Amino acid sequence: MSRRATPALLATALLAAGLVGCSADAGPVARPAAPVESPKASTPAPLVPAGTAPEKAFAVGVRQLELNRDGDRPLPVTVWYPASGKAGGEPERSAAAARGRFPVVMFSHGLNGRPADYETLLTRWAAAGFVVAAPTFPHTARGGDGNVLDVLNQPADVSYALTQVLALDGRSGDPLRGRLATDRVAAAGHSAGGVTTIGLFTAGRDERLDAGVVFAGTALGVGTAFAGAAAPQLFVHGEADEVVEYAAGKAAYDKVPWPKAMLSLPKGDHGRALLSDGDALRVVSDTTVEFLRWSLYGDEAAKRRIPADAARHDIATLDNRL
Repeated sequence: MSRRATPALLATALLAAGLVGCSADAGPVARPAAPVESPKASTPAPLVPAGTAPEKAFAVGVRQLELNRDGDRPLPVTVWYPASGKAGGEPERSAAAARGRFPVVMFSHGLNGRPADYETLLTRWAAAGFVVAAPTFPHTARGGDGNVLDVLNQPADVSYALTQVLALDGRSGDPLRGRLATDRVAAAGHSAGGVTTIGLFTAGRDERLDAGVVFAGTALGVGTAFAGAAAPQLFVHGEADEVVEYAAGKAAYDKVPWPKAMLSLPKGDHGRALLSDGDALRVVSDTTVEFLRWSLYGDEAAKRRIPADAARHDIATLDNRL
């Protein structure tokens, strides 16, 4: 995207990419995100801390944070976290947190979506030992005005929400006090949330992020000037994606200068592997869990398991450059 690209051109391009589904009314953006020239990305291997991820599965707790950036961008955040108690049940509201310190994953939903749509996947991450925080964006969530151009404001929303989530670790009386590994953070997102996630490593680079997971995403509007310290990336894309073309996701992946992998689902569409149970979700869940275990816990055994998880059921292939 050119530095001189106008908001109208960006909206047209995003509409053409299919991120708005059937809607053609982008509307005015509340606060246009100014294009930024990012420094070139560094290429050394990431400084993944050596360690071992938890082997047991945790019960999952869930809570809500009511946040608002600048007073006019309400950002309610759903937080799933490892909880004490018996694993395998439904997420328990405001359950006591499990003992330990857990890395944080910020998740961005797609256009006309909400965090709860992805609960099956995100609770699996929480059960594996991650605190997962998912903002509901003010314009692109279901029930919002559908302003697709507001996606360009969402990387800043995620960074703001991340600051508030990390602050819980030191807040007296908070259930997550002392439970967050504040130096081990990843970003993930689907579709428009994938655009948001890529933006957090390009023009809107948040240096606190150690890794990224992009589901059915494209760099349209946020560019591919990946910047800052090396941060491993995992891309997941269905080759039969009817909304964001597989080639668009692959083009963004090809520009990543850091350790990376791309999980491709030959029969995968735009979101079924994330939104419903089944073999495809199991492959996506297992592969992403192992990637996060490696990139945030420094678990080398998890890294070695990634190719095997990706190959299960013969429904996915993996380009592995980690």
